[in-house]
Amino acid sequence: MTSFLTGIAASDGIAIAKAYRLETPDLTVEKRTVADPEAETTRFEQALEQAKSELEAIRSRTAETIGHEQAAIFEAHLLVLNDPELIGPIKETIRTAEVNAEFALEETSSMFVSMFESMDDAYMKERAADIRDVAKRVLSRLLGAENPNLSLISQEMIVVAKDLTPSDTVQLNPEFVKGFITDVGGRTSHSAILARTLEIPAVTGAKSAMATVRNGDTVIVDGLAGEVLVNPEESEIARYEAKQQEHLQQKTEWSKLVDEATVTADGRHVELAANIGNPTDVQGVIANGGEGIGLYRTEFLYMGRDSFPTEEEQLEAYSAVLKGMKDKPTVVRTLDIGGDKELSYLDMPAELNPFLGVRAIRLSFEREELFRTQLRALLRASVHGNLKIMFPMIATLGEFRKAKAILEEERERLTASGIEVKDDIEVGIMVEIPSTAVMADTFAKEVDFFSIGTNDLIQYTLAADRMNERVSYLYQPYNPAVLRLVKTVIDAAHKEGKWAGMCGEMAGDEVAVPILLGLGLDEFSMNASSILKIRSLLRNLSQEEMAKQMDAILNLGTAEEVKETVQRLLK
Repeated sequence: MTSFLTGIAASDGIAIAKAYRLETPDLTVEKRTVADPEAETTRFEQALEQAKSELEAIRSRTAETIGHEQAAIFEAHLLVLNDPELIGPIKETIRTAEVNAEFALEETSSMFVSMFESMDDAYMKERAADIRDVAKRVLSRLLGAENPNLSLISQEMIVVAKDLTPSDTVQLNPEFVKGFITDVGGRTSHSAILARTLEIPAVTGAKSAMATVRNGDTVIVDGLAGEVLVNPEESEIARYEAKQQEHLQQKTEWSKLVDEATVTADGRHVELAANIGNPTDVQGVIANGGEGIGLYRTEFLYMGRDSFPTEEEQLEAYSAVLKGMKDKPTVVRTLDIGGDKELSYLDMPAELNPFLGVRAIRLSFEREELFRTQLRALLRASVHGNLKIMFPMIATLGEFRKAKAILEEERERLTASGIEVKDDIEVGIMVEIPSTAVMADTFAKEVDFFSIGTNDLIQYTLAADRMNERVSYLYQPYNPAVLRLVKTVIDAAHKEGKWAGMCGEMAGDEVAVPILLGLGLDEFSMNASSILKIRSLLRNLSQEEMAKQMDAILNLGTAEEVKETVQRLLK
């Protein structure tokens, strides 16, 4: 009899295959007294080094096969293994209590996990997950237990797990792993983001998958609807095979739009751009018909290394992107470190709430020479393409003026030295703080453009950490409060003859796109793999007709009502 499970549609597509249950090894720890604490400490250090080597290899492989942005996940794990505040107490416990390394590791790491999980801050909660993941890796080495190697799967399977760590997910070979299901997680979890990059259908947050699915069961994963069928009837398999073919045919149709402009049904052109993390991502932008780059996350140049990139290294990376885009608009965001992104070689004091602390432009002002080095590299690279510079996390007009003044100082120094710099570089800001959206009319008189960063704007507006499952119901892209802020920004830009884009996840959301079109958004920037799907959607929408619906939509009371209304309009 068929079992039905529902979860979150984390990655598009339909997969039908046998189940592979990801069983974790027995890592049960017993407390033992050791006769030689120093020898036990050495054993722990050896296990620690083995775990570091494994993570370094995973990080390198991820950077090569998927991208530096995804590889940065493992930078956080390596930071944990190099953190003296975690490693020191473990060694101290071994020496003073004269206990085995396994017990000292589990006791100390569990204490840190519990402490971080009890905090309200998103950054601290993510550190708890990192500690749990790396502690398990070191413990496996101490116990001589083999972790499952998903890269060894050599026939078509669907992976079923309680959760997939980033290091699990990057081992998935799309040739054989046709999809995955997890009991926990959401659409913004690391595993979901990696699944979309790998184009593997996935359903997360299915809750009872591990309790329901056995090894070898036939499983259907519907990553379009967030549904899972276990041991389906032949008629159900046939129905989903037809749906699978329909989706593949749809992708083939979308591929025909690679060289087409993005024009709505009533003839309005909008720009579909891509978010990237490193120069190699440009190939994917071009292959998917991207009309520009709406967000180049330069912080990934700084990650996965042990020192700051030099001006020459940055110049090379920025020039490669600009040349690769061949004069298509390229928006480069200056360094956005802090919050959930750290550098192992940058000494940053601990903060109770890093997402509201010294991050992004605030860090650039604190470490001004780093900021100036980046700006010089960008200005020197400008001659190779259509560069636009964007400052992140701007909260006040004074911050924008200060950042732009530093940029102009570096421009003057370069030109005085005889170095060529393009003279028509647009300078804009990310709108991700509600105060900035409210003051958009004032900002619009001085900036050249806005790019709305909805990932942060939504969670700041609704005071809801998007990584906290207990309040995930409040992470609402369609909430009328969020939509009204977006309208305020777009209207303010247009009143001053400026353009407004969006580089958050919302820009590639099929329910949000018709609303954003109706509000007059000029540029939609998203994961490159979403561009053709959204281009196809926009070709069937009338901007004029959607604009007529905006007053009614913005006056709805809830996000659910907005979603239902848009879906009804699209039918």
